[in-house]
Amino acid sequence: MFNSSPAHLSPLPVCGQAPLNTRIVGGENAPPGSWPWQANLLQTFPTYQIMCGGSLINSKWVLSAAHCFSSTNTANWNVYLGRQELSGTNPNEQVRTLSSIFPHPLYNSSTHDNDLALLELSTTVTFSDFIRPICLAASSSTFYNGTETWVTGWGNFKYNVPLPSPATLQELEVLIVGNNKCNCLYGGSIITTNMICAGVLAGGKGSCQGDSGGPLVVKQGSVWIQAGIVSFGYKCAEPNYPGVYTRVSPYQTWINSIIITKQTGFVTYTSSGKNSDSSTSCSSSPSITITPSTPTTTTTTAKPVVCGLAPLNNGGSSGLVAAGMWPWQVSLQMNGVQVCGGTLITQTYVMSAAQCFNSSQLNSSQWTVVLGMSMSLAVSSITLSNQPGNNIAVLYLATSVTLTDYIQPLCLDLGNAVFPSGTQCWVTGWRSTQSGVPNIQQQNTTVVNCGSSASSSSICITAVTLQQGDAGDPLLCKQGNTWFQAAVIMTNTSSTSRATSSQIMTLTKVSQFTAFLQSTISNLPTSSAAASHISTIIPFLLPLLSILTPL
Repeated sequence: MFNSSPAHLSPLPVCGQAPLNTRIVGGENAPPGSWPWQANLLQTFPTYQIMCGGSLINSKWVLSAAHCFSSTNTANWNVYLGRQELSGTNPNEQVRTLSSIFPHPLYNSSTHDNDLALLELSTTVTFSDFIRPICLAASSSTFYNGTETWVTGWGNFKYNVPLPSPATLQELEVLIVGNNKCNCLYGGSIITTNMICAGVLAGGKGSCQGDSGGPLVVKQGSVWIQAGIVSFGYKCAEPNYPGVYTRVSPYQTWINSIIITKQTGFVTYTSSGKNSDSSTSCSSSPSITITPSTPTTTTTTAKPVVCGLAPLNNGGSSGLVAAGMWPWQVSLQMNGVQVCGGTLITQTYVMSAAQCFNSSQLNSSQWTVVLGMSMSLAVSSITLSNQPGNNIAVLYLATSVTLTDYIQPLCLDLGNAVFPSGTQCWVTGWRSTQSGVPNIQQQNTTVVNCGSSASSSSICITAVTLQQGDAGDPLLCKQGNTWFQAAVIMTNTSSTSRATSSQIMTLTKVSQFTAFLQSTISNLPTSSAAASHISTIIPFLLPLLSILTPL
């Protein structure tokens, strides 16, 4: 499927050479040095790590995926080259920090288009048999349906199943799936010309969470060429759903505009024969549920977003929680300082307490919403309810969020949910720990009888400890597999101030704001008894809990 004599277009003669790569196998441990351009990217925080892959493209630059980076802040990022095992000894390893992060300026987190980033290392690396750059596919390259390629990384072994220790670098052979065929399989037109698909259509083999940003490579003669960057897919290696990669070849001009010196090696890869994908049509394309963040114009079969799912929630007692336990929890920040909490209730709306916004704080440009692993989003508008007593606020986000296991919308109790006395619930929110680093904490509580004087608009719980900044946080109760927000925490009410002495806290039910919410938000998500079966298309980004062996 390829020409035997590669055409080098730029001066990096050492690229694409892997002297220790003597065999190709699929879905197994890669021998040391087989993929000398493979990079392991780790951003480390006190309670978790974010892991992505990447590829060395010259002595000072690494290519990865834009969705791995919530900002261009280089703090806490380390790049490991020559690495074989995540938790073992790596005698051939070199470690570098980052001096710059350049996500593509047209990257779209909703459609995953232009999902690539260039990373400048703090210092150059020394090439060896275990550390070498990969050649990049030049702009005129063609990759026909059926072309043999290989993907490498340390991502999950299966969907939500991590590699067993010592987590050795994995290699897998996959075949190119033409864009027309790939679009048919995904039930719409979400695959752009900036993307390339590859996989095993029978299922069971493919890229997965944690492989994000890693290389998809092809061999031409004795030269290895990077054709794609791991971007997104439906779960991991599901039958008839190939992985979707950023196509490298359209970005030759952009890459050369960023890397002025030490330019990378571009090689034209030309598939031989006829492109069978050109005659593919979608006359009988399957019906699927695409990622909720994808615009509905891409398919007519998209189902409503299902709320109240927390795939990583394993319960637990009061205290600090692991990343992803409460995927709707929001930090509302004004000029970079946390002021209140809130909850994600759709992909574009956040709910909080009205007390957080006085007349001078309704300027949406002052506010930032922080979600998940420090994803920061601008606020477009703020709307307050207006009724006697406590009120809520609804914030409209400037951009729609991409839903993952770590970012999910919460269901609201609009009057149909019942939480009888004795129901166990939780209050969650961002708080500073003893080290001064903010983290999400949870407090267990129980629904209790409010007494005969209470109105039907109230829900009472055993008192929890509140701090400055807790206003807007949720009271969370579960029905079946679905989480509901029963109330919004208010810190300026008499019932809150009496809670310490009475040990009972009275809150206003969310259901009292049903009319306001339904008139303000037209597309509230729905709960579902079959929520555990929701289909999602996710970027292959993998946050790791800090219980992993320190690196």
